[in-house]
Amino acid sequence: MEGLQKTCLVFTIIGAIVWGIIGLFDFNVVEWIFGDSMVSKIVYIIVGICGLINLGILFNHIETK
Repeated sequence: MEGLQKTCLVFTIIGAIVWGIIGLFDFNVVEWIFGDSMVSKIVYIIVGICGLINLGILFNHIETK
């Protein structure tokens, strides 16, 4: 399970960087790479799911203290 959480953490960090680029430069890297297609939506869905999985890291850390 730890491997899954680390993989999801990497996707979440990449997603945060993409959103930072959108906010700073008004440039969407995902749509630039994949175009406005279903693949772009799948990428966003994967990043969103990974963010939800990473909530487990937060709550696991709180429970162990």
